[in-house]
Amino acid sequence: MINDQFRRLEPLFETLNLPVHRWHGDVSAHSKAKARQNPRGVVLITPESLEALFMRRGREVPRLFGGLQAVVIDELHAFIGSERGVQLTSLLTRLEVATNRRIDRIGLSATLGDLSLAAEALRLGEGDKVARIAGQGEAALRAQIRGYWREPIAPSGPDAAQKPYWKRAVADHLFETLRLGKNLAFATSRDNVEEVADLLRTRTEAEGLPEAFYAHHGNLSREHREFVETRLKDEQRPATAVCTSTLELGIDIGAIDAVAQIGPPFTVSSMRQRLGRSGRRDGKPAVLRIYIDEPRADARSDVMDGLNLKLVQSVAMMRLLIARWCEPPVLSGLHLSTLAHQVLAVIAERGGARPPMLYDLLCRRGPFRAVTTAVFADLLRALARADVALIEQTADGLLLLGAVGERLADRYDFYAVFSTPDEFRVVQGAHEIGRLSMDHPRATGDLVLLAGRRWRIESIDEAAKTIFVSPSAGALPPGFSGSAGGVHDVVAKVMRDVLNDDEGAPFLDPTAAEMLAAARQTYRHLESGRVEWVIDQGRLLLFPWVGHRKLQTLAAALRSEGVDAGVEDVAIQFDGVPLKDALDAASRLAAAPPSAITVAAQLLPRVTEKFHPYLTDELLILEAAAASVDLTDFSSLADGAAVAIEQARKI
Repeated sequence: MINDQFRRLEPLFETLNLPVHRWHGDVSAHSKAKARQNPRGVVLITPESLEALFMRRGREVPRLFGGLQAVVIDELHAFIGSERGVQLTSLLTRLEVATNRRIDRIGLSATLGDLSLAAEALRLGEGDKVARIAGQGEAALRAQIRGYWREPIAPSGPDAAQKPYWKRAVADHLFETLRLGKNLAFATSRDNVEEVADLLRTRTEAEGLPEAFYAHHGNLSREHREFVETRLKDEQRPATAVCTSTLELGIDIGAIDAVAQIGPPFTVSSMRQRLGRSGRRDGKPAVLRIYIDEPRADARSDVMDGLNLKLVQSVAMMRLLIARWCEPPVLSGLHLSTLAHQVLAVIAERGGARPPMLYDLLCRRGPFRAVTTAVFADLLRALARADVALIEQTADGLLLLGAVGERLADRYDFYAVFSTPDEFRVVQGAHEIGRLSMDHPRATGDLVLLAGRRWRIESIDEAAKTIFVSPSAGALPPGFSGSAGGVHDVVAKVMRDVLNDDEGAPFLDPTAAEMLAAARQTYRHLESGRVEWVIDQGRLLLFPWVGHRKLQTLAAALRSEGVDAGVEDVAIQFDGVPLKDALDAASRLAAAPPSAITVAAQLLPRVTEKFHPYLTDELLILEAAAASVDLTDFSSLADGAAVAIEQARKI
């Protein structure tokens, strides 16, 4: 994105006689040294590169940024509440401390659900003083949700035994509607990207047509991604990128005719951001097609299959998109992993630091304001444990990097606060195709899909972390990791409305309309109440219709009372639990809600961020309590669950 912004900004700033500097790992040391000699104009930089500048050249920071007038944060919504966003806020605080003055901050985004929360995220404690400028008007929208039943139909053809019919039907529609234009097709995972891209490529080859469909995700080589981005900007040839969120943000890919979403969107905000890629120019409407597959329920199917929740979620999100709502930023969380990183970074920058200074810089003035002095002290003690050795303290109280801390701070990947998985390069001859995680065992002879093509693993060089491949006729998805969080409270409520009303949806194709009608028919089997319920195939399901955090909180609270409760999509499920035990637990919780710590102790996994392995279990539970537990209206929710369980006991 820096390179893309550079290409667009450099000619504009030439007219002002101001330079534009790129600052990332691929920029030469000579170019960076030249920029440091005369720091003026615009610098395009990532949080990681700014962190490296602090740690390597901390003494130069006051001079380098002494004349800085403003920091512009593009795609602000992508930073808020994330590890990387908290790191950036901490860096901006450190920048103001280093220059001893306040520096303007400007945030840009097309998808901020609550401007007041975004303003607070931009300038902590002073959100009410942040000026807010909202653009007016949006492109007209043409949208459709297309439904596909997952049925064991086996038409003829070489791939009939390899690919489910519905997957090929989705790919066929994508091929027919997108092959002549410029489009983005977003899939829910990198595995899905590879499967869909492979189906589109084989269909294109079977038709004898020029290649027009390309895979694009973060595990593919930079050269391949740049090639796809260039093809999208080429006005002379059609091109469609089958992608993950790699093309969701603002890199320039030219005018896009349509956006496809394969599977339900993760959030309304994400759907709105992706849709914003289409209909930007020439007054054309934005075009969005969502492709949803559901199992066709029969008398033997369970209720969850019959509710067609992927379709219902997509309809709810489409309603909210039309109403111009999207998820508000989430500002909760202690972010102790990122705080540990910042502690090490500041110590490395300064050659040592004292605890009071660190707390003042990072917590009192920085983004970790929810961290008390007691918790901060516990974190320092955790990092200084003999078996961790990230930091150590001298007799006069100065904190230094420990043996392990020094090794970590010397690594090139230290500057990023997020974890980078162990990945192997995938190479054909001298050409790098991309990277594969080794979370899944791989061996010579294995078949994989990568860059929308099929490969056979010829050999694996463990020392060089390289997989050598050759083209293959068949393949399996590569097995990438990654997942998304659950829905927001508002989305869950609208999902219930979609099931509860008889309002039509003109944006549904006939199969999707059939799915919605079937879901509403299944929904009528639920028993009504504040918390709806059903006994299905011997288990009790409760439907509170709240967001994932509240649902997870209720299930964990019940487990803290000794009841085996779990979350299944939008429901709490009890399998093999005596209903009297469930009722007693829910009643106790309604009368005396648990603490966030009690609930968080039931949540797993706890080690989810880069520096979590160095923290104590007590700190991890404390972090989970702040980030993952939502006790808002808990008593009412637990009471509704108790009433529903009591009704179920009477049947």
